[in-house]
Amino acid sequence: MFRTILWYTNFATSLIGKIPQMSKVKQLEKKQDLQGKTEYVHQVTSKWAMSQMKLSGATVKVFGEENIPPDQGVLFVSNHQGNFDIALFMAYIDKPKGYIAKVELKKIPLLRTWMSYMNCIFMDRGDMRQSAKAILEGIELLKRGHSLVLFPEGTRSRGNQMGNFKAGSFKLATKSKVPIVPVTINGSYKLMEQNGGKVKPASVEIHIHPMVETDSLTKEEEIALPSKIKTIIESKLAITS
Repeated sequence: MFRTILWYTNFATSLIGKIPQMSKVKQLEKKQDLQGKTEYVHQVTSKWAMSQMKLSGATVKVFGEENIPPDQGVLFVSNHQGNFDIALFMAYIDKPKGYIAKVELKKIPLLRTWMSYMNCIFMDRGDMRQSAKAILEGIELLKRGHSLVLFPEGTRSRGNQMGNFKAGSFKLATKSKVPIVPVTINGSYKLMEQNGGKVKPASVEIHIHPMVETDSLTKEEEIALPSKIKTIIESKLAITS
């Protein structure tokens, strides 16, 4: 219980502690130094996320970092086991990126500001019109060279079994023609969801798979793409579970 109280306390106070860095982001925006802003936001948020992961007691192993392209935008597609998944991406995948995130996160002060700096897109899956608009925003971001993270299950699995993928969300890749980098997260649910909301140490693995190109898919290949990516992600769950 002590670790849980410490983690939540640090989550709140550390966000408050990042208010001065927001001023620098605004200065970079005024100078129209978009590259500098992107790099600075990535630096600050990655460091913050790493502190949250260390407090959780997680032991994290990352495989396949060589599959992250340094010079182009990609759509990371991952399974979604628990609340720590975004922090894991922020801390351990060293590439500026935004997230297709649930709209409820917009209710958290300061966090929503940093997420906007990261080019996150908030999606209300209960609102078809808003969801379609969010997908279009994501396509434009990807076309401009930004990277995004998609959890196509739409919700946490809270375990080692994957849910169904929302096929429509793959338009992010097929319409922007950016590569997909599949990612397998294995064990993140053990940090919180398995413990009834309490934060406890656990071992987590992140497997980054080789890119899957989407720029010249046939119609049949586009239809089969969600199933193909899901099979790739599941392959590491089967090996390590």
